[in-house]
This record gives sequence, structure tokens and C-alpha cells, in this order.
Amino acid sequence: MSFRSGIGYDSHRLVTGRPLVLGGVEIASERGLAGHSDADALAHALIDALLGAAGLGDIGEHFPDSEERYRDADSLVLLADAVALVRAAGFEPVNVDATIVMERPKLGDARAAMRSRLADALGIAVSDVNVKASTGEGIGFVGRGEGVAVIAIATLRRGQAGEVG
Repeated sequence: MSFRSGIGYDSHRLVTGRPLVLGGVEIASERGLAGHSDADALAHALIDALLGAAGLGDIGEHFPDSEERYRDADSLVLLADAVALVRAAGFEPVNVDATIVMERPKLGDARAAMRSRLADALGIAVSDVNVKASTGEGIGFVGRGEGVAVIAIATLRRGQAGEVG
């Protein structure tokens, strides 16, 4: 059995008039993330990690923000679509780990819900999904409260093409 890992990164500006959605969970906040889709930076970083591990390019190749059909798209649907691409290429997600970097709001209680929603979209157990939170310690765009950044890693195992978790 062979394994492959991929890294994903995404960042979005915080703006008024948009909901803050991370890991498919709406977080109570005065500002949300700017973007073509729902701007779920956590789901986007995971998509890139999965696609990278499978050697399938990146999120922009498969779900370009130039296409109107992705306007306001639910990023968990895009994540499930990315998993289907990964499986069609002969891989199965094993686990994912991500760190959300933002000043506020604090994510404490929301992380369990994020893990559950992500596990459903990925087709893996909640115990195979980890979501951490950190701050920018007042440094850079995150530290000034201007945006959110997420870094993620995904591990895949080689399975049979079309095999379902």
C-alpha cells in the first residue's frame, strides 16, 4: 500500500455583508470572507491538499472563479466533488489536518461541527479530521484582523479506481 500527501493553502479578506463560513459551519461574526463562492477558506485549502496529493492540479483548475456556476457555491459540495476526482484517480483520503489562522472570532466550540461536516464531505471518520486554530499574534494581514489564512495537509492511500471509502 502506498501513501501520498499534499499541502493546501488559502486566504480570504474579511468584509462586512458576508457570512463567515469555515468548514461548512457558519460562525457568528460581524464580517465574513470575500470570495466568488461561499469563500470557505478551510474547505478550499483541503481541496488543494487533496488535489495536490493525487497530482490533479489545484482548485482553480477544477472550480475556477471565472465560472458563474461556482458563484456562491457551497464549498463542501466542491470538496465532495474533489474527493470524487481523487477517488477516480485511484486514491482514498486517509486523514486531513488543518490550521485556521485568524484573530477573531474564537472558534472553540465550532471546531467539532467543522470536523463533522468535513468528515461527511470527505467520506472519512471524524477521528481522521483535525482542525486547529491559531492567531497571527498581531502580525501581518491576519494579525491586523484583515483576513483569514488556512494551511492544510491531506494524506491519501492508493486504492482501486472508483473505490468508495
